Amino acid sequence: VSICYPKTDDSHFDMAYYLATHMPLCRDRLTEFGLTDIGVDKVIANGTPGAAPVYAAIGYLTLESLEGFQTGMKAHAREILGDIPNFTNVEPVVSVSRVEM
Repeated sequence: VSICYPKTDDSHFDMAYYLATHMPLCRDRLTEFGLTDIGVDKVIANGTPGAAPVYAAIGYLTLESLEGFQTGMKAHAREILGDIPNFTNVEPVVSVSRVEM
């Protein structure tokens, strides 16, 4: 699962809170549903030289199955999603994918 946080002229993103509070919350709530790894990228540049980054950060959740993710989010979405305003004022773009390589 990739969670991308858009960067705009009026957006803010508190990386310290995200690392110290939000991602540990996700780990705590989703481990019983098959979460095996988490990761965070701080976006520092765009692929086009001189262009502003599209995202401020990208979070990653690796789970054993789609069903585990869906069940875990059904159980804990209110708490996990409810924490988002504590570190950003943008709506994340979520993509669920299967690692092929």
